[in-house]
Amino acid sequence: MQYIVITSTKGGVGKTTIAVNMSILLGIAG
Repeated sequence: MQYIVITSTKGGVGKTTIAVNMSILLGIAG
């Protein structure tokens, strides 16, 4: 979950949304 915070501080809403979606997919997969 830490990389979501890093992405949001660096990059903005779009990157944050991508990071959240990836975290959900990783949560389902793993």
